Parts: sequence; C-alpha cells; structure tokens
Amino acid sequence: MRRILIVNGPNLNLLGKREPEVYGTDSLDDINDRLIQCAEDLKLQVEFFQSNSEGAIIDFLHKEAGQSHGLIINPGAFTHYSIAIRDAIVGIDIEAIEVHLSNIYSREDFRHKSVIAPVCRGHIVGFGAEGYFMALAHFAETKKED
Repeated sequence: MRRILIVNGPNLNLLGKREPEVYGTDSLDDINDRLIQCAEDLKLQVEFFQSNSEGAIIDFLHKEAGQSHGLIINPGAFTHYSIAIRDAIVGIDIEAIEVHLSNIYSREDFRHKSVIAPVCRGHIVGFGAEGYFMALAHFAETKKED
C-alpha cells in the first residue's frame, strides 16, 4: 500500500478556532479523520504530522520520506520564507503537493509568494479541506500508473 505523508505547519493545530471565516470550522482532527477514510477507500496509507517548528517538520521529512511515496504539505506561514523546508523537500526526492485552505493569492501581498511551490508537483489553493482530498486523489491515480 502506498504511504502518503500529510504535513501541516504552524498554527494549523488551531483550525476550527482560528479565523473560521478564512479557514473554516473543521478542526485539523476533523479533516484528518476524513482523510483516513478517504485514503482507505483509495487504497492508500496516510501518516500525519503537524508542528509549529520548522526544524521538527524537516526532521520528520528526513525520517519518514524513505518509506513513503508522496507528500502533501500545508506549510502554513513557512510557505513564504522557509528555504530550509524547500530544500528538505528537494533532498528527500519524493513527489510533493502543496495545499492551502485559503486562496493565498487573494489575501495580503506577503502571502502571494510561495518558496515551496516551485519544488512541488502541484499547488492547490483556496478549496478549503477539499484540497487535501484532491491531492490524495492524485496519488491514487498515479498509483494506477505504476
């Protein structure tokens, strides 16, 4: 079974409480529970990780990438400046998809640039939690091509 890492960055542990008008009312646990069911239906295995620490995210990627087939990452605010996470994604050499709940391009100017997107296969923004499911569907489809 293909293993997909789902990594969430800073403040995503506050989903459901933090700015629900921007990020929705579902908690990260709510989203993850639905992703587990979706992954099972798609014959994928998911491994979740959330941290507010850049170094912890990098350590997780280094540790888990070798036995994984793909990465779905919502780097949160690290999107805009974490060259370290960007370089970790390049270094682990697995297909990655960047996901954002909100449309970062319709928000403040400082959110318009992603240093992560150029090293990812795809970039899904603005569809709320549905973006994670779109990314999972991609990995299920590429599994069929193996």
